[in-house]
Amino acid sequence: MAVPAANTRKPVPKPAANKVDGRAARWAGQQERRRAEFVEAALEAIAEHGPGVSTEQIAERAGVARTRLYRHFADASDLQRAIAQRAAELVTAELAPLWRPQGSPREMIAAAIGTHLRWLTEHAQLHRYLLRTVRSSGETGALPDIRSAIALHLSKLFAGYLAAFGLDTAPADTVAFGLVGYVESATTRWLDHPGELTKAELSEQLSGTIWAMLDHTLRTRGVELDPDQPLPLPDGMD
Repeated sequence: MAVPAANTRKPVPKPAANKVDGRAARWAGQQERRRAEFVEAALEAIAEHGPGVSTEQIAERAGVARTRLYRHFADASDLQRAIAQRAAELVTAELAPLWRPQGSPREMIAAAIGTHLRWLTEHAQLHRYLLRTVRSSGETGALPDIRSAIALHLSKLFAGYLAAFGLDTAPADTVAFGLVGYVESATTRWLDHPGELTKAELSEQLSGTIWAMLDHTLRTRGVELDPDQPLPLPDGMD
């Protein structure tokens, strides 16, 4: 019986999937880096030209043509969202030390207000840009995100104190969000119409009002605090 001839065909090598994935990962990484560079250029352009900055001015600041800018962003809204996200990261990082406050209630409040006011005054054009973007597009962006981030941190802190005093923590959320809304709206108004009110006077006014609201919330539940006596952090938050 004849023996069949051996198959001499060499197997076709399969594509190296890991090499393809590696190239894709490098390309994605490069895309993210370029987007980040363009967002930083946008922040500089906003600081220079104000909230009405154009895409052309952003592209000029980045040193590229407008069409090249849009190779990395789907449209103007995509660029605005990226700017808003970066702004949220910046202000959250600036305020991070305040989530573990030290000192008396009055000192804690003053430190929080002072830090927030300093950021807003140093980034007034960016703040106005974000306000303008939200109003014109109707989309949620950095401003709501920043409000929520700050308010949630304050709510957690206030709830910790209420629990330490043996009180119901339910008011923490509404008080925290109300305080953040009050500070932001008052500061935004002051940035555009400061009148004769200095930043120090504004800070003192805001701090006094915030303490009055917190003090009222505590007193109605039977707790009286001296605003000038040191107040340790609640258990589990130090």
